[in-house]
Amino acid sequence: MNKELTNKQTLAPMRQGNPVSRAINAIGTDNLSLMIALVILILLITVVSGWFGFSGGDKFFSWQNLMNSLAQAIVIVGLMAVGETVVIVGGGLDISVGSVASIGSVVAASVLVGVGTVGALGILPTDSVLIAVLAGVAAGMIAGAINGFIVTTLRVNPIIATLGTLAAFAGLAFLLAPDGKPIGVFTQTGFTWLAQGRFMTGLPIPALGGADWTGIPVLTVIFILVAIAVHILMTYTDFGRAVYAIGGNDKAARLAGINLNRVKVMMYMLSGGIAGLSGVLLAARTTSGNPINGTGLELQAITAVFLGGAATDGGKGTIFGTFLAVILVGILNNGMNLLGFNTFIQRVALGLLLIAAVAISQWRQANAERVRTQVAAEG
Repeated sequence: MNKELTNKQTLAPMRQGNPVSRAINAIGTDNLSLMIALVILILLITVVSGWFGFSGGDKFFSWQNLMNSLAQAIVIVGLMAVGETVVIVGGGLDISVGSVASIGSVVAASVLVGVGTVGALGILPTDSVLIAVLAGVAAGMIAGAINGFIVTTLRVNPIIATLGTLAAFAGLAFLLAPDGKPIGVFTQTGFTWLAQGRFMTGLPIPALGGADWTGIPVLTVIFILVAIAVHILMTYTDFGRAVYAIGGNDKAARLAGINLNRVKVMMYMLSGGIAGLSGVLLAARTTSGNPINGTGLELQAITAVFLGGAATDGGKGTIFGTFLAVILVGILNNGMNLLGFNTFIQRVALGLLLIAAVAISQWRQANAERVRTQVAAEG
């Protein structure tokens, strides 16, 4: 036994000094698996699909597809997934993010043009893009606070709690809209720029796939900035460390002096605020604050989080892993669109992907537990 331990101790520095090992450790094995899956998926769409008679895969590598279709399509779900990651890492679940996005969409449009339940109050100034955006985010945070209150104070299981608010918030979005109808914002060019604007359009970048360079979408930049901000929050702050501690072992976290209820409410408020921002951007992209804007998006967001390596019982998961998984889900949907698969087949694929992601997560947890048990037995 001592000889075996000595050999391991001798080999450890060698392994740590290996550049490949250092790179893998820096990226993470889960993230590396996602990167490999991304490459395989792209090859399936662009090359292998042609072998079976499918057309459209050759359009994948074009600026029209990469910057317009793909880059914008992943943003809304990606933002929801970033907020959802915080809740899931903390041992919870927020199924209501789609409905919260619908509320954010309606509230932002209502404030912007001065109609609907919130806009008609006349409390907030109209025609202000900043005020409209903040109103949508604030509405999402209020919805998140309600979720946090139900989970912490009423002690309702997070799945049941947010399943209930999924329906309640969806109904509330219709009540906030005038007679339940969408609120048009197509004349508000400053607001719609959030979804239709481009950065760096003048760069001398050659055409790709027969399409000219159109610039980087504002939507994509917003997504990246939010993802970076939440990554920093989760990695380098006391709040982030508290979330991981609660998800890993809430009893130990309580004994360590962490206020569980306060942190959990903040988790749901952060998720709700980001979902509200998603709704604001949906309103800008569709040029209307529609009560059904966020319907069904929660499934894709939750799929991305688990696919990104989050554990079903909390304590594990990263924003970078979620970011990669969002791209993977986006490429899957985009590729199926290019190849001509209808929406129903895409839903089947997404459902199977969610099941696979959760199954992989459970296998990883079981394998890690076996390793810990084996190490404890050998010690």
